[in-house]
Amino acid sequence: MLRKLRITVRQAECDQIDKKNSNLLMSRYFIYMKYDGTGYHGWQVQPNSMTVQEELQKVLSVLLREDVQIVGAGRTDTGVHARMMVAHFDTEQDIDCGQLAYKLNRMLPKDISVDKVEAVDSEMHARFSALSRTYHYCVHQHKDPFLRAYSYELPYRVDFAKMNEAAGLLLGYDDFSSFCKSNSDAKTTLCKVTEARWIQDSENAWHFEITANRFLRNMVRAIVGTLLDVGRGRIDIDEFRKIVEGGNRSDAGESVPGNALFLENIEYDL
Repeated sequence: MLRKLRITVRQAECDQIDKKNSNLLMSRYFIYMKYDGTGYHGWQVQPNSMTVQEELQKVLSVLLREDVQIVGAGRTDTGVHARMMVAHFDTEQDIDCGQLAYKLNRMLPKDISVDKVEAVDSEMHARFSALSRTYHYCVHQHKDPFLRAYSYELPYRVDFAKMNEAAGLLLGYDDFSSFCKSNSDAKTTLCKVTEARWIQDSENAWHFEITANRFLRNMVRAIVGTLLDVGRGRIDIDEFRKIVEGGNRSDAGESVPGNALFLENIEYDL
């Protein structure tokens, strides 16, 4: 009986060693991509809905002939776009990055494209290793059929100078619960915003640029909606400050539509 027990323990130890060695053989790769989110229910896989992550995993699994799970740098909501999204996957295969990027682009839908595939250190993580993320929200002031799909038409005049003054206040706060979607599963509402400003692109078009180490669900669209209230004169700068400090989502403005929001950039220390 004792001999049998020793053999069982030894086998368990060997299994652990084999598993550890197998993990050591795994290589990690970053996929840099962009997508038009119009036809997707966001990035993250969810039941009975088409998502960007699902499409990428499906094609990648076919090409590598194995079940591949990918991890994204974040989650974009329904209809939101990405000019830059990063995701990672692990495999024991020796990957030709250029060829894989080429084949992915041949097989992925036309609204998803891959810029490059890159081998990275096994400790790098698409989500947790990201230093910052930048979003753009696009608006235009006069009806334009060529902007309507990717920009929010403002049905009123706004004061961009006042909106920029209010946006600058965001850099002085770290709790953004006022702009977090109700019933969110976020473990913390703390974020470090390092850039928040309105930039004019043309006589008719502007975009709001915001950079932070992390973002809460619906945060950017809620901030933009509240800044537009400032621009319309519905609230003043002091009231905007009180909304940020109050931490109550119901005090902030309405969320603006997702079709005008773009995940613009993600920074890593590579």
